[in-house]
This record gives sequence, C-alpha cells and structure tokens, in this order.
Amino acid sequence: MSVDESGWEVDPDDEWGVAVVATVGRQLRLRREAVGMRAAEFAEAVGYGEDLVYKIEGGKRIPRPEYLDKADEVLRAEGLLSAMKDDVAKVRYPKKVRELAKLEARAVEMQLYDPLNIHGLLQTPEYARALLMMRRPAYTQDEVERYMAARVARKSVFDREPAPELSFVLEEGTLRRPLGGRAVLRRQLEHLREVARARQVELQVMPMNREEHAGLAGGIEVLKFEDGTAVGRSPAVANGRPVTDLRQLRILELRYGIIRTQALTPSESAAVIERLLGET
Repeated sequence: MSVDESGWEVDPDDEWGVAVVATVGRQLRLRREAVGMRAAEFAEAVGYGEDLVYKIEGGKRIPRPEYLDKADEVLRAEGLLSAMKDDVAKVRYPKKVRELAKLEARAVEMQLYDPLNIHGLLQTPEYARALLMMRRPAYTQDEVERYMAARVARKSVFDREPAPELSFVLEEGTLRRPLGGRAVLRRQLEHLREVARARQVELQVMPMNREEHAGLAGGIEVLKFEDGTAVGRSPAVANGRPVTDLRQLRILELRYGIIRTQALTPSESAAVIERLLGET
C-alpha cells in the first residue's frame, strides 16, 4: 500500500491539527512500545511501510481510519486506538474547508452563487476530481484526495433534520462545459436533476443570453443561522473575507436577490437541465 493510500500530509499552518496528529502519533508509539513490538514488526503486521509508521508516530502524517483500526487489532488496544478516528476525522480536511463545513452545519438557510463552476455542494465526486486536477499550480495527489474527501463530507447538509433551505444559482455555461469529459458532465447533470427535486432546494439557471447580469462582480455565499445572525462572502466585498456586518450583508443579499430575478425559475431551470442531458 502506498503512502498516499494510507495517510495525509499535515498542514503546518493548522496549529490545532498539528497538535491533534502529534497526540495521536504519540499514543500509537506508546502502545506499540508497551507491547514490546518494534516498528518493523508492527509495519509488517499492519501491512504498511516502516517509513510510514515512523511518520505517523512522529506526527508527520494523518493516519486513515483503516490504519487505526488495524493498529488497534494488532496492538490489542480494545478499541482505544480505533476511538481516535473521531479526532483524526476533524483534522483530515484542510483548515479553511473545515471552518466552512462548521458554518454550513449550523446554517438554516444558504444562498449560493458561483459564476465559474458548479457549486461545491452540488458537485459529483468525478466532477470535483476533474476540477481539482486542473488547478495550477497543480495540487499534489495527497491534496487532491484531501479536498475530494472534504467536498464529499460537506454534502451532509442535504441529509440534516431539519434540513436547511438551500438556494443555488448556476451559470448555463458551467452546465455546458464538459470538464473531465462528457460522461462526467452527464453524471453531473443527472445529479443536479436529482438534487433539484428535494423540497428544501431551489436551483436556478442563469441563461447565457441574458443582457443584464448582477453577478459579474463574482460569486456570493450568504449563510443564515437560527439565532438570526448571518455570514457572507464575495470577492466584491471585503476582498472575499467572511463578513457579518449588516450593511455588507445587505449588499450581498441585494445582489443575490437581483441575480435570482434575472435567472430562470426553478421549473424553467429543470427543463434546461433536461434539455442539456438530451444533448450530452
């Protein structure tokens, strides 16, 4: 098994993540030493390379869940090592993605517009991988896998009870661009058709022939919470940093509202997706 299949690199700028991974690695080493097993013997028993064992125990790599399960079995830890999967799960994703996921998990309403790509919450794994592989400077394979896993995990917002109200505006151009190939695009369109049928989702398409467009300044994200507070983000406001100021939030909501009126209705948008499926 290769290193990339058994752990992720630790982000040195994520202080909390570094501390968690160091603690997990130290516990693994202490348990291995307590049963009198050398690193080489342990590596052979769990089916991973000795170099990887040292990296994980030294806090240089984030172990995958299956690694912890195997270590628990080999070291007869009776679930103590497997239990650390919860801690590892919190740091396996990049810091900025983790912080966004926390906000999405609290939100009761989301207003989302991405002018360049299909929004991350709507992407299939194949489409997400295609986008990540196109990034320049290129991501490492390790980074691609971490971002992929993070995007899949964020989709839990669709399964929450009660479900948040989700509003998306998609550009027709992004629905026509066959990133990753036509088969990837077709599966992505089929996924959009399925998601759009959910009661808590309103999906609208901005047609390419619109002569007026309020979204040319960039994407918009507005997340509202149960306590009445909200957070928003857009390249056109505060240089893309998250904002909570009411005046700035009103600007974002105004822009998003105009974009929605300029886009097709949800039923018209569903018809566009069906038509594009027929052409793909």
